[in-house]
Amino acid sequence: MNTLKDILYKVSLEAVEGSTNQSFINLHFDSRKVGLNDIFVAIKGTHSDGHHYIKNAVDQGAIAVVCEEFPELKINGVTYIKVKDSREALAYMASNFFDNPSSKLKLIGVTGTNGKTTVSTLLYQLFLKLGYSVGLISTVRILINDEEFPTRLTTPDSITINQYIHQMYEAGIEYVFMEVSSHGIEQKRSLSLDFDLAIFTNLSHDHLDYHKTFEAYRDVKKRLFDQLKKSAFAITNSDDKNGEFMIQNCKAKTYTYALKSYADYKAKIIENSFSGLHLKINDQDVWTKVIGEFNAYNLLAVYAVANLFKLDELESLKFLSQLQPVEGRFEHFKSQSEDISAIVDYAHTPDALKNVLETINSIRTKNETLITVVGCGGNRDKTKRPKMGQIAAKYSDQVIFTSDNPRDEDPDEIINDIEKGVEPQHQQKILSITNRKEAIKTACKIAKPNDIILIAGKGHETYQEIKGKRKDFDDMEIVKYYLNRFKK
Repeated sequence: MNTLKDILYKVSLEAVEGSTNQSFINLHFDSRKVGLNDIFVAIKGTHSDGHHYIKNAVDQGAIAVVCEEFPELKINGVTYIKVKDSREALAYMASNFFDNPSSKLKLIGVTGTNGKTTVSTLLYQLFLKLGYSVGLISTVRILINDEEFPTRLTTPDSITINQYIHQMYEAGIEYVFMEVSSHGIEQKRSLSLDFDLAIFTNLSHDHLDYHKTFEAYRDVKKRLFDQLKKSAFAITNSDDKNGEFMIQNCKAKTYTYALKSYADYKAKIIENSFSGLHLKINDQDVWTKVIGEFNAYNLLAVYAVANLFKLDELESLKFLSQLQPVEGRFEHFKSQSEDISAIVDYAHTPDALKNVLETINSIRTKNETLITVVGCGGNRDKTKRPKMGQIAAKYSDQVIFTSDNPRDEDPDEIINDIEKGVEPQHQQKILSITNRKEAIKTACKIAKPNDIILIAGKGHETYQEIKGKRKDFDDMEIVKYYLNRFKK
């Protein structure tokens, strides 16, 4: 059985009252889960402070409490440990509790505003096809080889991450591909992990409700690279103006990838169509099933990882051409009767929406109408809403503003914020329909043969979150239903 002393390795202690030689059963930061002989770590969260629940945890049988402030009332027989930062302590304790599983396999982290899910998922697919045992920790799903587990956060909490990586190690996994979000880095969920390689995709406007400034957001992303060990690899997109910044003073071996500038890994787009990309990578022709310039970057990052881990180059390129588009990322459907194209994409930032719309416009003939259905999430960065409206109107022929996940906000107020960004010359393109289902239905009704409908913002999500409740809602299912109903 573990002792408290065992899992305090690397934790910076400020004061200890009681014995650290006590044995314990489990580790929790949610007081409701605490049982007899467990450890409770009190964390100051965004919405609640775990220090308020120390008594509850002790009443439920906690044998030790880790906190930033000692409670006024201490119970005999319970060990109280004061630390400067409970989140940091939890990260190290969780890693120690599961015997530092990330050091026993190859862990690859992917960070950036856009592309995290696509790069990590395509890496998972490629290494699986090449015969390796692989794990995936992403926004969409957690996978241990072919076994799937549900997920709701881009980067889960420290205990959950280490628990899954431990399971992966026990299952014989060799490579784990993981999305690393700015929230996850800021909240130190990934602090104790032993990354063998980290990838920077790009940086644009997002999460400023949380990070307050773009510089703060950028600096948080950089921490992932600052923490890499000397034997690790760092791969950065040198076409992004923040790419070089990410690897400044990085101890790891650094490499770059790009389409437009000098880089260690280069690719050129030969052809871009709705059926896929034709690329030239290192003078080799590669035909792929994914679409758009942004996906050319994603594929190049995937190729770079395979190359750095010394996987067979021709085999890697062969399987690169077989990789499937990621669910909810430029997911394409065409109605059989009238050739109306529907594209569902997770684009929920100005840059991501611009990338998707520019990709569609570079492929289309301009003889058809591009109808965009888009909204913005509630309780999130409000400053990006006018930018989303401006981009949607500029790059589309017809736009329907609608509700996304309004959460606790009034969806009509969110739409008003989006509309403020629309320039006067584009006002005639705009419709506002608050009900998302009605908005998609309207887009399908007005679409004519060969038109294109883009439904942006939710992508892989199969729910809509309103006033704390999630109801079933799948953009792709709904657009397929209405296109098949109206267009026969």
